[in-house]
Amino acid sequence: MTAAVFFGCAFIAFGPALALYIFTIATEPLRVIFLIIGAFFWLVSLLFSSLFWFMARTITDNKDGPIQKYLLILGVLVSVLIQEMFRFMYYKLLKKASEGLKSINPDETAPSMRLLAYVSGLGFGIMSGVFAFVNTLSDSLGPGTVGIHGDSPQFFLNSGAYPLIEKTRLNKTFMTLVIILLHVFWGIIFFDGCEKKKWSALLVVLLTHLLVSALTFISPHYGINLVSTYIIMVLMGIWAFFVAGGSCRSLKFCLLCQDKDFLLFNQRSR
Repeated sequence: MTAAVFFGCAFIAFGPALALYIFTIATEPLRVIFLIIGAFFWLVSLLFSSLFWFMARTITDNKDGPIQKYLLILGVLVSVLIQEMFRFMYYKLLKKASEGLKSINPDETAPSMRLLAYVSGLGFGIMSGVFAFVNTLSDSLGPGTVGIHGDSPQFFLNSGAYPLIEKTRLNKTFMTLVIILLHVFWGIIFFDGCEKKKWSALLVVLLTHLLVSALTFISPHYGINLVSTYIIMVLMGIWAFFVAGGSCRSLKFCLLCQDKDFLLFNQRSR
């Protein structure tokens, strides 16, 4: 039973990300490198978030009560801001690297920023999902109980902590899945906004990231939490699809298996 729960939850949470990695990134060494760098940037953002949480807890003398509730909310807000700040820093780094490559070897075709946005977003998402869910996933291996400390029998289907609020177990397996995909969509929209100087797009990414994080505070209402988050994911996915160069025509060809020019594999340098 425990093995079935473990592998079931693992494949629900990380299956789509694994498929994206295998089919769109693993065959290209340069994409793998950019993915690892993106994951590293997210790790650094987590480090700064952890430092903030440690200092905040120290200043409040680890007191329990209402202050911890507001401190938790502040911690989530700061964590989201730091993550988006590091996403912007990664964009600037990739932009400089792309420009440097063109100046050194003008004949060399630099990777498209749209492609780099997708790869970096997947790197952010995978690392976020791993840190969000790994502790809960390890608990599913035993000692044979589905719920933990009196939690719902649907705990593992709905569980997966978010940075800085892991102890609360507010997010769930499906939440981990949606967070990974959202990071991919956010990365594409964010980089496009930076390229075209559409600062409103960056603001939307930040606000939706904050909204998804805020929804975890109503975790006992699993239906509201998950449905609202998945609606946001679908909207962000549609936006990212068109931002990446997609169209209704290309979507039709893709669904009918008539698309001969795959978007992610044949991106032209901008």
